[in-house]
Amino acid sequence: MGMTMTQKILAKHAGLQSVRAGQLIMAKLDLVLGNDITSPVAINEFEAAGFDKVFDKSRIALVMDHFTPNKDIKAATQCKQCRTFAKRFDIDNYFDVGAMGVEHALLPEKGLVGPGEAVIGADSHTCTYGALGAFSTGVGSTDMGYAMATGQTWFKVPSAIRVNVTGAFKPYVSGKDAILHLIGMIGVDGALYQSLEFSGPGLKNLTIYDRLTMANMAIEAGAKNGIFAVDEVTRAYVEGRVNRPWEAFEADPDAEYTRVIELNLSEIDCTVAFPHLPENAHPANQAGDIAIDQVVIGSCTNGQFADMEAAAAILKGRHIADGVRCIVIPATQAVYKECIRQGWMDTFVDAGCVVSTPTCGPCLGGHMGCMAAGERCVSTTNRNFVGRMGHVESEVYLASPAVAAASAITGKITHPKEVMA
Repeated sequence: MGMTMTQKILAKHAGLQSVRAGQLIMAKLDLVLGNDITSPVAINEFEAAGFDKVFDKSRIALVMDHFTPNKDIKAATQCKQCRTFAKRFDIDNYFDVGAMGVEHALLPEKGLVGPGEAVIGADSHTCTYGALGAFSTGVGSTDMGYAMATGQTWFKVPSAIRVNVTGAFKPYVSGKDAILHLIGMIGVDGALYQSLEFSGPGLKNLTIYDRLTMANMAIEAGAKNGIFAVDEVTRAYVEGRVNRPWEAFEADPDAEYTRVIELNLSEIDCTVAFPHLPENAHPANQAGDIAIDQVVIGSCTNGQFADMEAAAAILKGRHIADGVRCIVIPATQAVYKECIRQGWMDTFVDAGCVVSTPTCGPCLGGHMGCMAAGERCVSTTNRNFVGRMGHVESEVYLASPAVAAASAITGKITHPKEVMA
């Protein structure tokens, strides 16, 4: 029996000719990632185990992004511990205030992940890098600590679901709508500990930013990882970024899948996930009259160039509704600078938005946008669980940047075409 993309990558990194679903393996890693919340726990485990060196200072990335700039003494202490560790072991890829970005946008941008590589991160949305044809998945901080010392970790080889992508998006529809639509189809446990493998003729109509968003949210369907077949879109993105040899892996024609899902992009419209699960997906034009208090445009899911551009196109020459707070967070310093160059920053400020330095902040109810009881937010983030962005009696509606911007203007959940008509 043939192997899937993920299985081929894992076999190579385990030094095996082949692997099968359910098999336990030890695999070498190309990159180990941590942030300011998860790295301190990993560092504690690293030190408790008596390790006195890292496996490769160029293959560890520590990104201070969740509570930075530091919101309180605890956050400052966590970052100091990471900073001290990075200095002690001369970690090449340590990113702090002024140089950092939201980790899962920053690492691809910096060329730290390439096709065919194996990456773990002590953050569940590490699966983002599957957009580049890599195997990447989230792990616990203990696994991260040992991986920093040994350069390897164990996996149970996942089975796979093939997503056959066809068609092309209608205006205002993007990768965020596609992944919310897919999660709505299969549920938050529909791909539990499986690989979501995207291929098919419609891939050519997905930008790299669509793919980054979709791979990021594979975990919201319970997947071990999401991964896209490497094509010209992938190659164009990694060219000039990834400065080392890489290998693209294709699934074998006789690879085994637990199911095949048809995803026709032309049949998808702007989609919103209602509280309190990403699977609670509804067309934006059928949302009804749901008044909102806040909009967040940013995060590792939707803080990229294309996301800022989509939001700016809706907001340009318009103003957000009275009583609505709109928070825009470019995901990296490079995206921030592009917003300035393109005039999007003026657009956001003139529309009544506030623009933040890169941070995860509001996504996890950390800072820069926590909500009070009874408030509602349309957010381009990736989770809308109870209490995710603040009080347990607040509500989060997940949407694309275009829907979020349109909703900020009207003060209720709105399809972009209603504003742009």
